[in-house]
Amino acid sequence: MKFPAIKGFDHEAFNKYLKNTGMLMFGKIGSLVIKMLVSIQIANHLGAFNNGILNGAIVYVALFAAVASLGLDQFTVKELHAYPEERDRILGTAFGMRLMAGLLCIPVIYLSWQFFGLEKTPYLYVLILSFTGFFQSFNIIDSYFQSEVQSKYIMQVQITATLLAAGIKLVLIFSNCALVWFVYASIFDFISLALGYLAVYNRKGRSVGQWKFDLRLARKLISFSWPLIISGIMVSLYMYIDQLMLHEMSGPAAQGLYSTAVAFSSAWYFVPTIIVSSLFPAILNARRDDPERYQKRLQNLYDIMVWFSILFALVVTIAAPLIYKLFKPEYASAAPILAVHVWSGIFVFLGTANTQYMIAENLNKITFIRTTVGAIVNILLNLWLIPVMGPLGAAVATLISYFVSTFFVVFIPQLRRQALMMLKSLFLITLFQKIRKR
Repeated sequence: MKFPAIKGFDHEAFNKYLKNTGMLMFGKIGSLVIKMLVSIQIANHLGAFNNGILNGAIVYVALFAAVASLGLDQFTVKELHAYPEERDRILGTAFGMRLMAGLLCIPVIYLSWQFFGLEKTPYLYVLILSFTGFFQSFNIIDSYFQSEVQSKYIMQVQITATLLAAGIKLVLIFSNCALVWFVYASIFDFISLALGYLAVYNRKGRSVGQWKFDLRLARKLISFSWPLIISGIMVSLYMYIDQLMLHEMSGPAAQGLYSTAVAFSSAWYFVPTIIVSSLFPAILNARRDDPERYQKRLQNLYDIMVWFSILFALVVTIAAPLIYKLFKPEYASAAPILAVHVWSGIFVFLGTANTQYMIAENLNKITFIRTTVGAIVNILLNLWLIPVMGPLGAAVATLISYFVSTFFVVFIPQLRRQALMMLKSLFLITLFQKIRKR
């Protein structure tokens, strides 16, 4: 299968990474379709109120689980790419750090629940889901396959786990099971993924038993990633705080409506992660060998992000009323929310690509500043807009805060050039330049 060359990219190398991206994309899209169809059935089965209870617990725990990743994924890929012979030491250290963080999250979640527990959501649901960070520590195996540009193995695991999870949830629906069983099913999603990653890693002739924890390397990774750890807290806040604030200010039913829109809008956020993960080795090579090509690849990366995100946002905006015909009538008011929220993806795409640049340039501390600003703006806008506009206000607050977070870098001298490159992509200037050259 041949892919067209892109100006500024080495044809052979780019085809390799783009094929890897295509593998990941194929697997993710297949999983996404299945998840969306099942999530519609779950929402219709539970109703808006219970759907809000379930998603409230999931989102609450997700705040902590995101922090438990310690921002290590890209650094692990970077280390494996630079020192492939140190695979077991790198993976063992990163896994050990994430495992400890995941276990530490369990008591922290309990303590925070005592002060900020969600309305009408039993702690049992949160306790079950609090093991998410523990099972997600096995996702470090994903980083290994990314560094080897062998994403087809991850695709196999994800599709298998998705099919298994979908089958279980459909059985629960047809059996008319209570809400708590869907909580158990949600944590099983992470368990099945962890087991799948272990199985495929062993099938490749590797063994986690050979992993070694290196305290010196752990200190090195922490020294590089601590800004991303703090940034992860801020990212979690401005990605999830809208749902939690809506849950508390307007009740579980409002959050149940809103969560369906967020699910459709954010389900495609895997696309920038896949593109960036697959192109990361190529970008690092260009940075080392050819500064001019490095900048061209970054500009092309921003272009790709914008084209994907705008196209998707347009399609979803037009299709939003039709999508909600698949739901019960009580969810119909969420269609306008989806039509607004989906445009936030443009800034998620650009922000993901720009974070890639900051990692390559060791400007990780700036991610903390940017995400902190985004989180503060999101909280303030939610406090203002939710009482006035309800769930739609939360969507507007998210859209504005994502824009602010992404383009705040225009005020940072080291990143001003990157901000201008992103703006050129956003306003399709580079697209028109390419068309004119033809």
